[in-house]
Amino acid sequence: MCGIVGRVNASREKHVRRDEVRLATRALVHRGPDGDGVFCSGPVGLGHTRLAIVDIAGGAQPMSDPSGNVQVVFNGEIYNHEELRAELRSRGFEFVTRTDTEVLVHGYEAWGDGLTGRLRGMFAFALWDARRHRLLAARDRVGIKPLYWTRAGEDLVFASEIKALLCFDDVARLPESSLFPEYLALRYVPGPDTLFRGIFRLQPGHQLAFEDGRLRIRQYWDIPLASSGARAHDVREEAERFRTLLLETVRQHLMGEVPVGVFLSGGLDSTSIAWAIQEVRKGPLKSFAVGFDDDADGELAFARLAAASLGTEHRELRLTAQAFHSELERLVWHLDEPNSDGACIPLMALARRAREEVTVVLSGEGADEVLAGYGIYLKQLVMEQARRLGGGALQWVGSIASNHLRDAKARKYLHMLQRPIEARYFGVGRAFEDELLVQTFGEEALGRLVQRFAPLWERTRGQPILHRVLYNDTKVWLPDDLLIKADKTTMSTAIELRVPFLDHVLLEHAWRLPVDLKLRGSTGKFLLRRAVAGRIPDSILHRPKKGFPVPIGRWLRTTLHDACRDQLLARNGPAHDLFGARVLTRLLEEHRTGRVDRTEELYSLWVLDGWYRRFIAAPAEPRARSVVRAPPELFDGPAAEHGQRTPRQESDVPEVGQ
Repeated sequence: MCGIVGRVNASREKHVRRDEVRLATRALVHRGPDGDGVFCSGPVGLGHTRLAIVDIAGGAQPMSDPSGNVQVVFNGEIYNHEELRAELRSRGFEFVTRTDTEVLVHGYEAWGDGLTGRLRGMFAFALWDARRHRLLAARDRVGIKPLYWTRAGEDLVFASEIKALLCFDDVARLPESSLFPEYLALRYVPGPDTLFRGIFRLQPGHQLAFEDGRLRIRQYWDIPLASSGARAHDVREEAERFRTLLLETVRQHLMGEVPVGVFLSGGLDSTSIAWAIQEVRKGPLKSFAVGFDDDADGELAFARLAAASLGTEHRELRLTAQAFHSELERLVWHLDEPNSDGACIPLMALARRAREEVTVVLSGEGADEVLAGYGIYLKQLVMEQARRLGGGALQWVGSIASNHLRDAKARKYLHMLQRPIEARYFGVGRAFEDELLVQTFGEEALGRLVQRFAPLWERTRGQPILHRVLYNDTKVWLPDDLLIKADKTTMSTAIELRVPFLDHVLLEHAWRLPVDLKLRGSTGKFLLRRAVAGRIPDSILHRPKKGFPVPIGRWLRTTLHDACRDQLLARNGPAHDLFGARVLTRLLEEHRTGRVDRTEELYSLWVLDGWYRRFIAAPAEPRARSVVRAPPELFDGPAAEHGQRTPRQESDVPEVGQ
């Protein structure tokens, strides 16, 4: 795993400054502490920091073909690189390394832009074709690895993380304040947007081409909706087929020449991955789990049970409220853009602990989106059925009742019942619920949120309701919350995280299955449970889905209340500007006294405030050096489309400079 950065100027006569590319590359040293390299030639500059996984001695980047006409920087893993290498050799290409990176170089020479569709893996890469003066960049199908881009005048700048973009003098560091309501509603900003004005994510399954100032972005892959059928399947056969595919996928995800471990929460997903690792390889497996200071009978107990059953060498880490608070600055710096998912800090701390013993970890991320594991899916199906049966009468009763209810949760669900699924479901995680969002920002804020997701719902019209919500979550919640969080927190300490459930071959297979093999009755991930039955402990197999229980709510009532209050009420931050002292004090007191649970609202504001202070209101000094400086403790230890707003540069109208 690595960090990549680059700049391509629109004019061939305008040379890239090597010192800027070098500075931007250094901003990503935490992603690749094993080496770095820079290539600059006229209007193009590429930078790379390396975390050595495959061909440790021979995999330095940027990497070129023998003629030097093709240069590539690459972040990720190509799990089918051996098969592609064999095919390319049969066509006469010679290889001088064992790396998957070299497959990109010769694969582009053989297949051009068609290379991306042949790759099985997680990746973000940029490839410079000197003969055509053209850059091709691409991101993997589901968005496991990040890639950001912006226009600096007519020029293009891109990087694995935003902090590297900000090292270029002509890249603006401005907030996109119009998106604050979306962040506060969802806990993140859906792509391609970010909270930095003019800085965008390249969307999952997309390619970017930049040539002589012309920018084109196209989608090369999407979830195969046409193949999601409803015909009957034999459960036993499907469970065996899925188990075989899972084992094959995990075997591919074990490639490399460095120690491998597993994040083991004690849930179905991570335990299934740990079991599969033990099945396909010999030797001890190290597992890592995180809990909290009073977690003796909580998640850690299930992780211990899974570890004992599978025979892993198990390690545990416990976090206190004080440790959580002390990590906030580090988290904000590594995320670049605010994300108030409470699991970010525990995952970052766990990655730091794992890095003491391994370089690669596998996790169960993605199983819930692929196989319908979240409890909210059943709730949405029940609501749809109630709306069909109750019709207008249900909406009328709900409208009257909601005006007289004091319980916020009850009002929330009654409000949801009054609207179709297209206007009420915005993903698994929420911060500001609709009622508070409207009170704060007006009805138009909710309307913009509905419009943000509208093309996704249109894309899945006619599909089963379950597949419609799974599509939305796989296209937005998964890449823009979970996978951004997973990449940034683990790469903060140079740990490569691999997610077998999000292998695109396995995902496409799952989409061909009927809904009752995913959600049967009230049982989510039905097929996975059948596939691993008898292979993992029954208490884990039949354990209901439970979100990672970070006790932020309790801490905000007690240990962390004063720290949160002091920061939010300070007059030089966005929380105070948006809400004022009276509203913020009300939210804080409602939560402290237990009248209303405001965990998500307060934590999302706290993270937003920290982001603003770190990246926007930074001290007035040379900007690049201010941005790339990490908190002093950081280096302790080892080293669109479909509902997502399209920026002007992504259009097919003539580009700037034409």
